[in-house]
Amino acid sequence: MLEKYLPRIEFDSYEDFKQNYKVNVPDDFNFGFDIIDGWAEEDPGKIALDWRDDKGEAHIFTFKDIKDNSNKIANWLKSIGIKKNSTVMLIMKRRYEYWMIATALHKLGAVLIPASFQLTPKDISYRCNAASVDMLICVEDGIIIENVEEGLLKADTVKYKALVASNPIEEKYKSLGWLDLHENFEKYSNIFERPSGDEATKVTDRMLMYFTSGTSGMPKMVMHDFSYPLGHIVTAKYWHQVEENQRHLTISDSGWAKFGWGKIYGQWICGAVQFVYDHEKFIPEQMLKVIQEAKLTTFCAPPTMYRFFIKEDLTKYDLSSIRHCSIAGEPLNPEVYNQFLKATGHKMYEGFGQSESSVLIANFEWFEPRPGSTGKPSPLYDIALLNEKGERCGVGEEGEIVIMNVKDNWPTGLFKGYYLDPEANAKAFRDGNYHTGDVAWYDSDGYYWFVGRVDDVIKCSGYRIGPFEVESALMEHPAVLECAVTAAPDPIRGQVVKATIVLAKGYSPSDELAKELQNHVKHVTAPYKYPRIVEFVDEFPKTASGKIIRKAIREKDNAQ
Repeated sequence: MLEKYLPRIEFDSYEDFKQNYKVNVPDDFNFGFDIIDGWAEEDPGKIALDWRDDKGEAHIFTFKDIKDNSNKIANWLKSIGIKKNSTVMLIMKRRYEYWMIATALHKLGAVLIPASFQLTPKDISYRCNAASVDMLICVEDGIIIENVEEGLLKADTVKYKALVASNPIEEKYKSLGWLDLHENFEKYSNIFERPSGDEATKVTDRMLMYFTSGTSGMPKMVMHDFSYPLGHIVTAKYWHQVEENQRHLTISDSGWAKFGWGKIYGQWICGAVQFVYDHEKFIPEQMLKVIQEAKLTTFCAPPTMYRFFIKEDLTKYDLSSIRHCSIAGEPLNPEVYNQFLKATGHKMYEGFGQSESSVLIANFEWFEPRPGSTGKPSPLYDIALLNEKGERCGVGEEGEIVIMNVKDNWPTGLFKGYYLDPEANAKAFRDGNYHTGDVAWYDSDGYYWFVGRVDDVIKCSGYRIGPFEVESALMEHPAVLECAVTAAPDPIRGQVVKATIVLAKGYSPSDELAKELQNHVKHVTAPYKYPRIVEFVDEFPKTASGKIIRKAIREKDNAQ
């Protein structure tokens, strides 16, 4: 399959990869027809999805199964009026039907909007109105349905709503106008001809929209076209290092861009088996058991989960089937890397990117990962670090991560802009370049080191302090489970470093512990970076995707 899109697949070095990697993008590329149906026709028995949940239900689907079911769903959706450019929002957690529905929507040319099951009624009404959502498809869950019903009171574009469940949906939901997905689509033909004429999709058509996490301001709509899956070949093959016919697990709910990164597009283009564990709550020991039983080959999870893993007795689990571990979602603290490596023998290959892109910077196979470094740039992107004057930074100088020359040479995998948001586009796209809003520096060997969001960098007594370095120092102390470093207002210095900390089991807040943590940071990093304020909390304000909302901490401090 890769041969259709990559003139060259194997590379001798990172420099060879960076200079010579190319991806062919057909004008009519459609992931549903060209990848799912392509694999189904090439090998009808090829396994696509190995799905199980924490209640004992389990299913294995071939690419032909995905093809046939997606065709049935496409025929049903078409019969009720869903067509090219219709907008459909999915709130599906990790239900296996997501992969079939997403494929059906791609075949129809409808616009897919993944959404988190943690959305409030206000979130739902905002998204439906902003994107003019035509249809909602949700997993049958009382809380989700209640939130959707309340949210739809202030949203009038939604014409249809459907539920997905293992059994026929409850009559009380049918009385509210909910359609039973299985009851409806299973009546339809498993043949769906590729549309032609005006109904056919072009690679430049709108395919997918993510809503940003909204850590500052209202969430923006990130618009991707049909070329987006091809951008994730680098993500899957060269960063995740998935293998054809082998099981890969990326831990993510379907509502987030990380799902698109790790649980569908690049992995299926490479012919890997998507392994899915649909769980209600993350329990470290249970997840480790599942990884062991499934005999995964490749695995990707956010740093928070690795932090919990290293608190377990990892010698109790057989993780020998794993060949490659990767990490994304937020920067990886070196202490977590070192402890996991010591316990398992597995290095962790960090990657960095956004909802707006495929992987931008990553640790690839041709060089050794360095704990705390996010790696080196993807060959798809011309990346530079620019200072506040717009000048390129040198070795060791902090600057904003900027993708250069996108106006003249748009990278495959980069979004096409914020939908219906000229102000956000004007801020992000300047001088023909895309400004990510993230700050980093690179060393003399070309490794990039993440500092933080532009808004997160702390300016104290003339120093610029990146929160990630201080957080990494704190994470080395056994008392720290999670931490967030932010700027707190100070009448003399303007800003000072503040550390907000969730303690590990067995530790209690005290002035003595705060002093111990401050001294620890002074010894690990430059003394001026130590947190002058230490606050202990039980939990952090987080986005629905699990990211700490540092803005909320700053706003609370500024209001005092």
